[in-house]
Amino acid sequence: MHSQLRETDDTTAAYDADYFLWLQATRGQLARRDFAGVDLIHLLEEIDDLSRREQRTLKHLLRQLLAHLLKLEYWSDEEPRSGNHWRAEVASFRKQIRDELEDSPSLRFYISEIFETCYTDARDITAARSQRPLITFPEKPLMPLAQVLNTSS
Repeated sequence: MHSQLRETDDTTAAYDADYFLWLQATRGQLARRDFAGVDLIHLLEEIDDLSRREQRTLKHLLRQLLAHLLKLEYWSDEEPRSGNHWRAEVASFRKQIRDELEDSPSLRFYISEIFETCYTDARDITAARSQRPLITFPEKPLMPLAQVLNTSS
C-alpha cells in the first residue's frame, strides 16, 4: 500500500501534499479524540470555507431565481420560446433554496440580508441577457422574499 498518513506524520505538511488523505487523517484524529494531533489551523480554515461555500451557494440560487422571475415578467417577446424553461428553473431554484434552508435553518437570516443585493444583481444579469435597458426592470423587488420563495406561486 502506498504512503498513508500515520498518527506520527506531520498533518500540516500532508494538507498540502494530499488533501483527501489529510481529511481522512483529521477525521480519524477527531474520532479518536486525539485533539493534540489535529492540524487546527487548516481545520479552522476548512470550516470557515464551508460556511462561505454555503452562503455562496444560497446567493447564487437566489440570484438565479430572481433573474428567472424577472425574465418571466419583463421579457415578453422571448416568453413563448423560453417561458416553460424559465418556469421550470424557478421551481428548481425554489426547491434548491428550500433544501439549503432546511439543512441550515440559520441561513434564513442571511438570505434576508442578501435579498436586495441579489435582486440588484439579478436585475443587471437580466438586462444584459435580454439586451433591454436596465430601467426596464424595477429598482426594487416587486414582491417580498417570502413570496419569491413560495413554491405555490
